[in-house]
Amino acid sequence: MSLSPTTLLSEVRKYSDYRRTVRELSKTAMSTRFDFDLNEGDFDKMARNAVYGA
Repeated sequence: MSLSPTTLLSEVRKYSDYRRTVRELSKTAMSTRFDFDLNEGDFDKMARNAVYGA
């Protein structure tokens, strides 16, 4: 599979957005996690859906 430079750059940006989203979710205060029923194990899935779509 061959990626054009534009496609490659787009994928790198998406991955960067994904990692940033996981990092920000991980910083969520414990009280907020309880309020919204957020589990740390769900952060990857939530970030993936936010960046790449469902």
